[in-house]
Amino acid sequence: MTHEILTPDQMRQAEAMAIAGGIPSLQLMENAGSAVTAEILNRYKKCALTVLCGPGNNGGDGFVVARLLAAKKWPVNVYLMGELKALKGDAAVMAKKWKGPISNIAAFKSSIGGKSNPGLIVDAIFGIGLNRDFDIGVVDDIIRAEVPVIAIDVPSGVDGATGEQRGCSVIADLTVTFFRKKPAHVLLPGRTLCGEIVVADIGISECVADALPVRIYENIRNDLLSLQPEHHKFHRGHAFVWSGPEFSTGAARLAALAAARCGAGLTTILGSRDALRVHANHVSSIMLRPVESLEDLQPVWDDNRQKAFCIGPAAGINDMTRQVALRMLKTGFPVVLDADALTVFAHEPAELFGAIKAIKCRPVVLTPHEGEFQRLFAGFPGNKILRTQLAAKVSGAAVVLKGADTVIAIGDGYAHVNTNAPPKLATAGSGDVLAGIITSWLAQGYDEFMSACAGVWQHGDAANRCNKRSIIAEDLIAELGD
Repeated sequence: MTHEILTPDQMRQAEAMAIAGGIPSLQLMENAGSAVTAEILNRYKKCALTVLCGPGNNGGDGFVVARLLAAKKWPVNVYLMGELKALKGDAAVMAKKWKGPISNIAAFKSSIGGKSNPGLIVDAIFGIGLNRDFDIGVVDDIIRAEVPVIAIDVPSGVDGATGEQRGCSVIADLTVTFFRKKPAHVLLPGRTLCGEIVVADIGISECVADALPVRIYENIRNDLLSLQPEHHKFHRGHAFVWSGPEFSTGAARLAALAAARCGAGLTTILGSRDALRVHANHVSSIMLRPVESLEDLQPVWDDNRQKAFCIGPAAGINDMTRQVALRMLKTGFPVVLDADALTVFAHEPAELFGAIKAIKCRPVVLTPHEGEFQRLFAGFPGNKILRTQLAAKVSGAAVVLKGADTVIAIGDGYAHVNTNAPPKLATAGSGDVLAGIITSWLAQGYDEFMSACAGVWQHGDAANRCNKRSIIAEDLIAELGD
């Protein structure tokens, strides 16, 4: 399975390289239409087929599908957005090869209902290069037909680069795209609007992907090193988690338990004596260390054995959280900053970024949800991937922008989009568990990007393995040991 995600511009480059390598552009279009046809034949019985074609190459692909299925005796109706004489290039050639009638797309409305209703619709109106808002009337007509919809490349109306709707969009049951996925296939809402996604081979060589400056990937599951028999607990690292006050201890405890379950050799919760008394009633394998002032942390700073720190889960938006976070960063050990440890710098993000950048090559991971991200990186332009990439560059940290389409990025531009997270992860404490998982991998010696990517994937995988419709955060921790 390939994991690269190509931007629309990179996909155009890939097609240009394939053409330069000797594959005619018409052959690429024929291959694309053939791939869509094959998926239809594999999934659906013969029925009345409607193909909605647009004015560009996506429409050209649609004409290929219409011709190939008509050759197999499917009843096919073709509707075109725009004038036939306005078609250019390969799309015009493929339209001429279609020997059946071509109606204006305005006539599609009258075909819906009664005996003329299609049994299947192919959406070949606009592809990944859409640069304008889409007509809601066409979308309403497709919905009224109440039949399966197969989209070519992306559902019309979905921006291929962002996954956002341009005004409105088709909702597909199946989307067939080519060579590699695009951002719209992994970012919401595009991913949901695509339905099932199939990536089809259209004859572009695999070496083309190697020649492109790909920086975005989907769901790479890292293979972690096996445990070594000669290693003791300190080889596996010490995870430290900062606790909130007495009546806000649960989040830190979830993070600590997750860190321990993921393999940290030791896990310690740091906090006030009042907070630790609460923790003591709930944990056994987690150590507790009382901290009433920064001076109480000096022995922790002075111990040079392998470790990582986590601060933020219900820590409190106060000066103590800010001071401890800055002091953790000053140690040079890996740090995960989550929740309150991000919000506490909302009015002075430059102070946080300066502390991160003060020590080169030291792993730091920021794990904001969208609201926390906006507090630190307000006004950053572009889609979710671009915003996370820019945030990583500006902050000097790996940034995990959480959500159903979590994006992880580092300063050199590499980004992963994680798509294995189920909706039931939207539960209190879920983010605290994720912070603990990432802290554990950092404590065990993995770099910030691998720790974040592996952690986010493992977080989603744990939820998927919980055989419950709804879960609580503790359910995730129970699934983390595998």
